[in-house]
Amino acid sequence: MKILYAIQGTGNGHLSRATEIVPVLKDFAEVDVLISGIQGDLKLPFEIEYQFYGLSFIFGRNGGIDLLRTILKLRPLQFIADIIRLPVRKYDIILCDFEPVTAWACQLKGKDCIGIGHQNAVLHPEAPKPLKKDPAGIAILRYYAPVTAKYGFHFQSYDERSFTPVIRMAIRDAVPANSGHYTVYLPAYSDDEIHSALSVFTDVRWEVFSKHSARPYRKGNIEFRPVSLENFTNSFTSSEGVLCTAGFETPAEALFMGKKLAVIPMKNQYEQSCNAALLAEMGVTVIPRLRGQRHQLQQWLSEDFAVRINYPDQTRSILELIISKEEKKPLKTRSFLRPVLFSKSDLDHQLFHRF
Repeated sequence: MKILYAIQGTGNGHLSRATEIVPVLKDFAEVDVLISGIQGDLKLPFEIEYQFYGLSFIFGRNGGIDLLRTILKLRPLQFIADIIRLPVRKYDIILCDFEPVTAWACQLKGKDCIGIGHQNAVLHPEAPKPLKKDPAGIAILRYYAPVTAKYGFHFQSYDERSFTPVIRMAIRDAVPANSGHYTVYLPAYSDDEIHSALSVFTDVRWEVFSKHSARPYRKGNIEFRPVSLENFTNSFTSSEGVLCTAGFETPAEALFMGKKLAVIPMKNQYEQSCNAALLAEMGVTVIPRLRGQRHQLQQWLSEDFAVRINYPDQTRSILELIISKEEKKPLKTRSFLRPVLFSKSDLDHQLFHRF
């Protein structure tokens, strides 16, 4: 059996989760790995068969996506060419973690594509949503990387096809410590924005992992470092608390380790708004923005409360379940784009039914 595992390379969370999933998949079958995107910082410890430019959202410096740079960085002709030339039919099973080249290649060539990632669970009817609806954000979650079956990860499980987070073994095996510093990962903010907001807390040591700096440096009570999975893990496991975006992997690992956690959702990012809604219900501090939030940050720093959840290690059993189910399905012949745009019944029989 041959499996293609396709990973979204825009955010480091997808890449981080892959470090746990790919080694397990290789116990079941021959596995090729595909990555698309130009915003990932992590080097993966296994061979990459396909590396595509993809469709990336470019992080800004004021708390959100830089829309202009995102548009300017698009390469639509290359994206289409990559879709056409990707040989998806040579694989028995295709697993897709919100990766658009593979998803659309499967749509074009009538090949089943199995979605396995956080985005698949965000729109579950039982998952909390922000009060403000975002049609564009919902459309991105549905159609950016369309798939024929969906399995999702979230901070809570909602049914037999949604699971609790994949926690890296480096976190599971670590002995939590408290060296008194706070670990920060806010990739959509510039170093200057972060320094302006956090330097006022002069009695706090901050270790910031910066998307915008290629070298480490110190500025007052703040140490800035380039993103590195090993260095981040060391800082994270020995921290007093974690301040990060309302993404998925880092908050999940903070919950597992029982670290004091505060999240700042990226602006105009519906997925993170959904994450923040659920985290708030769970008792996690949600801060709306970085600038002008001194009082709320001070209140969080002064608290001793932390949410801790002992997420079980289910990675192997989840992958076994998915592979066994998908192996038994007959190959379906589909016309181009039909499951995505034209057939409501097809969508209704996918996970989470009426999104």
